[in-house]
Amino acid sequence: MAKKKIGSMKLQVPAGQANPSPPVGPALGQRGINIMEFCKAFNAKTQEMEQGAPCPTVITYYQDKSFTMEIKTPPASYYLKKAANVKSGAKTPSRETVGTVTVKQVREIAEAKMRDLNATDVDQAMKIILGSASSMGIEVK
Repeated sequence: MAKKKIGSMKLQVPAGQANPSPPVGPALGQRGINIMEFCKAFNAKTQEMEQGAPCPTVITYYQDKSFTMEIKTPPASYYLKKAANVKSGAKTPSRETVGTVTVKQVREIAEAKMRDLNATDVDQAMKIILGSASSMGIEVK
């Protein structure tokens, strides 16, 4: 018999740094998910990723207190800020430029995010990343 799904939730947890402190612990605890089991499983799955990179995670939890998780790649904004070497995006993106990235860097970001983007090839994925860069005030040269 299949497990009965109770619900799902989304969290953004730094790679390799899941611990029972807020916001992870309370979010999982109020839904009856074993917090330490989640932390160990999450840290094991993200140990190859760059430590501290924000990982959007979709957690589906079931009636028997078990759960499954789908860990996605870090957001495009994280990669763009890292490539442009800036702390944050522009406050007024259409008027202000905070940094620049090359087309080669945009291609690398698009290839890294390909499985999470709604695109069929790398060129379409690059257009999505270019749109993110534009809305952050990052210029592409």
